[in-house]
Order: sequence, then structure tokens, then C-alpha cells
Amino acid sequence: MAQCGNARAGIADTSVHGSFVTPAFMPVGTRASVRGIDSPRLKECGAQIVLVNTYHLMLRPGATNILNLGSIHRFMGWDGPILSDSGGFQVFSLKSLRSISEEGVHFRSHLDGSKQFLSPEKAVALQETYGVDIAMVLDECPPSGVSKEEMVSSIERTHRWALRCHKARTQEEKTSLFGITQGGRFLDLRTESAERLKEIPFDGYAIGGVSVGEPKEVMYQVLSMHPQELPKERVRYLMGVGTPRDIVEGVRCGIDMFDCVMPTRAGRFGRAFVLGDEPYLNIRNARFASDMEALDPTCSCVTCSTYGRAYLHHLFKAGEMLGPTLLSLHNISYYQRLVKELREDIVSGCFEQRYLSEDRRWKNTKNNDVS
Repeated sequence: MAQCGNARAGIADTSVHGSFVTPAFMPVGTRASVRGIDSPRLKECGAQIVLVNTYHLMLRPGATNILNLGSIHRFMGWDGPILSDSGGFQVFSLKSLRSISEEGVHFRSHLDGSKQFLSPEKAVALQETYGVDIAMVLDECPPSGVSKEEMVSSIERTHRWALRCHKARTQEEKTSLFGITQGGRFLDLRTESAERLKEIPFDGYAIGGVSVGEPKEVMYQVLSMHPQELPKERVRYLMGVGTPRDIVEGVRCGIDMFDCVMPTRAGRFGRAFVLGDEPYLNIRNARFASDMEALDPTCSCVTCSTYGRAYLHHLFKAGEMLGPTLLSLHNISYYQRLVKELREDIVSGCFEQRYLSEDRRWKNTKNNDVS
């Protein structure tokens, strides 16, 4: 592993589907599909590992169907590593449809209203059935505004569930299991969560509850100290984050893995991340109607090397589905190029120097953001 300040670059190995280099950004394929992009194109963008969601796959197509078809890899045509979220975030986001007890989570399907149940043991069993390379424990992810007393109670349950998840493993040789810290904005609770989770020999450790409505300043305060409380010899994963600026800050603080829907979500709305004086372009703007320049002249993705801004503008104005696909392809390529350059800067020992410089890429990611 190379290190420059707290920033780290290394290689993460999986037992069945090879390794990936870190820092790494995972495109989000919630339902075994990254919106608008097939698996071969993801590889062309530079993606090494993708994320799927246990909750959504449990409802459709179901674990039995995936098992009968071979594995999640064969099902979605992706031969690289796959990480699965346990469904803990859905426990947070689908509040009106669920109830939480010590046993687990009872909820109604958002698809058909059917009664469903997810426990720590079932979450692990589902992820092992899918055949993913990295599984996440089931945790409780409270919203940002809860009181400290409520957060303490939530952390207690999260840690009890973490123990149950670890005990429920049956395929340690195939599937890694990551623990998840919680604690919200309370730094002392973050420290306690890390200390208690380190007592359980997980294969990696994730930081949860930092993209649930809190101000960016709170997230950056947590990142300034919390990653260093996690084991140095294990992968550190920041869940659900984020913008290019978030990734730079996370890497600077010692994070190894990221995931976020931002690249494809922005692409669907016509926003393209670029290297230049603007952090992103809104290709819907009328000023691009006659602009034949590449979306980002510094980028070699299929979008930038084939089409001009005027054509992309036309696709969005005409309501053609190709527009969101092409911008999403570019945005994922942009994110992969960003983490690749961060890794190179760490390995060469110039990460801190570049971070403090006025280099255009770093200046953009430090001083601008996309909501």
C-alpha cells in the first residue's frame, strides 16, 4: 500500500472475481443495472467493481431466481467484483412502509404492498445466495436530526445486528463481509462505534450515515477523524458518497472506496462533469445548440470522442433516451479518471502538493459542488 499523508492507494483482493485498485468508485446498479449502461460499456468507462442492492433484488427478481441462473455476475453479465448493500439504507428511506424491532425489519413492498421481513441473518443469507464478492451487514441508519439518546439506542442495535451478521456467515471463503459504523454527527459516538466494531473481525469497514441529510460541513468533520479510527490493514468504504469534491476530501482523509448515484443521476438531467473553468455543464442550455466542441476536450470516453455538444443538446431537447445514456457514460468515465489520478498522485507522493495547488481539476473539486 502507498500512502501520502492520510491518503492511501492499494489493491483489494476478492476470492473469486479478482482484485481492484483503490481508491475505487463503484457505479450503483441497484437492481443489477446501472441506469442506461450495460456491463461492457461500464468496463470501457474504467469501472472495476459495481454495487447492487439486497433489498431491491430480494423483491425482484428474487434470490431463488438469481441462484437458479448461476449468480448475480452471470445474471447481469459482469465478471468483475460486486458489492451488495444490505438494505439498511432502505430501512431509513422507506420509513412509512416499515417497522423496526430487535428481530429485524418488517415492511411492505413498495412494489405490490406484500409483507416482507429482513433480519441480519436473512440479509447475509441473501447476499451469499446472490454470490456477491463483498456483503454488508444489516445496520440501522437513522436520519441526521435524531437526538443523541436516539442515536445511542440505534448504535446499540446496529452493533448487535453486526454480531449476528458475522455469526450468520457460511461462505467466508467466497464472500467478504464489511461492518458499518454509525453515530451521525456525534464524534464521540463515532469513536465508540469504531472501537466496538473493531472487536469483530470483519474483512473491511464502512462508514454509514453520512449522506442522510446532514450539512456537508458535518460530513467533512466526521471524515477529518473517523477513518483513522478504523483498522489500517482493512479497506475503508464511505457509503453513498458522493460528488467529486466529496471523493477528493474522502481520499485525503483515508477512504478507499466510494459509491454514489450522482454520475448517472446527473447524466439523466443533462449535467456533465468536466475539467475546466466550470465544474459541470448543463447540456440543455441554449448556448450549446450550435457548439460542435467535445463535451470535455480532455476526456477520451466514447461520448467525448464521438459526439459534439450540439448533438447532445439536441438529444435532450428531442427527448431521445440516447442523451442520458451518453452523458451517464461520460460522467462515470470522469469519476473513474478522477480516482485513477488520485491514486497516481498518492503513489508518486505528490497528493498533498496537488491538493493544495491551483490545478484546474483540484480547484474545481475543492471549490465547487453539484447538488
